[in-house]
Amino acid sequence: MNRYPLWKYVTIVVALLIATLYTLPNFFGEAPAVQVSSGKATIKVDLSMVGRVEQVLAQQGLAAEAIQFDGNSVKARFASTDLQIKARDAIDHALNTDRADPGHVVALNLLPRTPAWLQSLHAAPMYLGLDLRGGVHFMLQVDMPGALVKRADGLAGDVRTALREKNLRAIVRREGQALDIRLRDAESLNAASELLKTQFNDWVFTESAAEGEFRLTARLKPEGARAIQEQALKQNINTLNNRINELGVAEPVIQQQGQDRIVVQLPGVQDTAKAKDILGRTATLEVRMVEAHGQPGARDYNPARLQEAEQGLVPPGTELLYSTRDGRKEPLLLSREVVFSGENLTGADASIDQQHSSSVVSVTLDAKGGAAMRAVTRDGIKRRMAVVLIEKGRPEVLTAPTIQSELSNRFQITGMNSPQEATDLALLMRAGSLAAPMEIIEERTIGPSLGAENIAKGFNSVIGGFIVIAVFMCVYYMLFGLFSSIALSVNLLLLVAVLSMLQATLTLPGIAAMALALGMAIDSNVLINERIREELRNGAAPQSAIHAGYEHAWDTILDSNITTLIAGVALLAFGTGPVRGFAVVHCIGILTSMFSAVFFSRGLVNLWYGRQKKLKSVSIGTVWKPADAAAKAD
Repeated sequence: MNRYPLWKYVTIVVALLIATLYTLPNFFGEAPAVQVSSGKATIKVDLSMVGRVEQVLAQQGLAAEAIQFDGNSVKARFASTDLQIKARDAIDHALNTDRADPGHVVALNLLPRTPAWLQSLHAAPMYLGLDLRGGVHFMLQVDMPGALVKRADGLAGDVRTALREKNLRAIVRREGQALDIRLRDAESLNAASELLKTQFNDWVFTESAAEGEFRLTARLKPEGARAIQEQALKQNINTLNNRINELGVAEPVIQQQGQDRIVVQLPGVQDTAKAKDILGRTATLEVRMVEAHGQPGARDYNPARLQEAEQGLVPPGTELLYSTRDGRKEPLLLSREVVFSGENLTGADASIDQQHSSSVVSVTLDAKGGAAMRAVTRDGIKRRMAVVLIEKGRPEVLTAPTIQSELSNRFQITGMNSPQEATDLALLMRAGSLAAPMEIIEERTIGPSLGAENIAKGFNSVIGGFIVIAVFMCVYYMLFGLFSSIALSVNLLLLVAVLSMLQATLTLPGIAAMALALGMAIDSNVLINERIREELRNGAAPQSAIHAGYEHAWDTILDSNITTLIAGVALLAFGTGPVRGFAVVHCIGILTSMFSAVFFSRGLVNLWYGRQKKLKSVSIGTVWKPADAAAKAD
């Protein structure tokens, strides 16, 4: 009746073993470390970086406990903070020879001291939130003038298209945040003014005619400028949200501060260098036409213009950049006019061209981007088109393919040397465009917002609550109380293990949810123990009372836990920030308590009492029977 089959005990042992393994990393602490990652999209950190770091450390006489490559960065762990700082300075000096344009991010970090055999099982400690362990704080400055300049660049292309459709010839140039439009005569000036004022309501067009020059000056209205700035800020916040998702950070804080700043707080982040890399990569993607350096046969092929540009005579409306590929630098004279930007990109995926068995990037644009591509490539066969990534104000050419045919909103970029190169280009193109460039103006690792005292109080409250509950249960329910206390400790073990497996961030609300989970778990055991007492008071045999107690209490336990779980899921779905942290621990605690309070505790009871065929009594505290009460009344 009260015996478990062997497979149930095996299940309990396996669950305890797994829970112990994934809980252990939380007890080893952390070690100071230095992390090396890429500071530019065009620079990759690979396995060879491990050798370079080892060489630098050996030259400086610095010993690392371990150096590892995790696919995107190299991490070196040290025994002390002094060694960590010396190693950071040495590695940074060796890798970033150009201090004005560093190619690598060399940052201080903390790595868990988890043994290698546990790491091989992907066992890692829980993260602690900003209110317990601290985290990373960034202040980002949004380049609002840059957003307005970018809007003026976009308007320049739209104005050229609108005038061309009406057969109005004009020279359109951007001057700062304004446009200068020059026309042939007064009639063209009037026609252009009426057309542009009708189509572009956010701009003020001022006419002027002097000394035979007929000009229109376009300036953005104040309310239009404010709208663009607000939109740029919102789009940048949305893009940062998408980028932070790559970090897997729980409960991030991303909020606007003032008119042109964004605050980002990443609680419980261990990989601070990666966070800085992702947020600091404040890049905008632009596609521009290559001037004067297409292939022979192109309409405007004129290599002499490129030679003049290399000598310092860069024509107006163009920019001289260099494309680096296979270790070679190629000069390119690019138009400043943007064909399309990352805002018009709806998809970019690396694939294999089955016909030529080569790696390609398949690009999909929105309607506006597709129309721009069609207009530019219709007369641009054999010309080159450059994909430019602008990071921290420094444009870099990622690739400059040659246009082979008229393109629309779907096309392919070919000529990739490897599938990895195609994958990298696709990731950069679809990573999310920023409406305006941003720069990290403040970066600091902050301590716990509530202090170390609150950390101690939080964990002490859980431990103290557990001890008080265990003592009460042992006194009131005796041996069954001991079984309940052991089951409660197993529940805490399982809860920590699951949170560690999920790499969840534990906050003070999460600790509160842990304390609540203990109360929920012990409540189930109280229901079971009281039901067994009730069966004994009704005259049932001890074995029958144990069986009936667990069987009849299960329905009540299931109902109460399901209703509480529904409330937790609602908090998880609709809550934000600390509320979600509470809800995650709360929901997991309910599930683990149902396993420990019912399945595990009954396994202990069955193991102790189940094999006793002539069981006369059980140690479950005082059982008040009606007969005893009547005798006392007499």
